Amino acid sequence: MTITIALKRLPHGEGLPLPAYATEHAAGMDVVSAEDVTLAPGGRHAVATGFAMAIPAGYEVQVRPRSGLALKHGISLPNTPGTIDADYRGELKVIMINLDSEPFEIARGDRIAQLVAAPVQPAIFAEVDSLDETARGAGGFGSTGVRG
Repeated sequence: MTITIALKRLPHGEGLPLPAYATEHAAGMDVVSAEDVTLAPGGRHAVATGFAMAIPAGYEVQVRPRSGLALKHGISLPNTPGTIDADYRGELKVIMINLDSEPFEIARGDRIAQLVAAPVQPAIFAEVDSLDETARGAGGFGSTGVRG
C-alpha cells in the first residue's frame, strides 16, 4: 500500500532531488544533504536536507544509515533508526557521526541516509503484579546462545 507524504521544499533545498527509491524493490528512499560540511573524526552534525514533511497519521518515517558510507568511510547515524513523527513539521536533519580516524567531507547533493515509511502500532502499558513464564525468563544480553 502506497502512502503520500507531503513535502515542503525549503529555500536552501532548491534544486535538490526529492527522496527517491534507487531501485524497484528498495525499502529505503535516498535523501541528500542540503549543505557542505566536514565531519571531523568522532564528530557529529545534524545535516540539513532542505525540506520538511507532513507524514500521515498512523505512520512514521525512519532515518537509517547508508551501508556504503558505513563500510567505506565509517559514517553512521548515532540514533539509528531515527524516527520522524507524524506531527513534526520542522526541517528533516540527519544526525551523522564520523567513526573513522580521518575527516569526512559531505557535499551538498551527496546521498547521506535512507528514509523508510512505516506504520505505527499504538500501544498502552498495563501494570500487573506478575508476568507469564517463558523458557528464556529473565535471561538478558547473551543468554540465548554461545559463541561458536
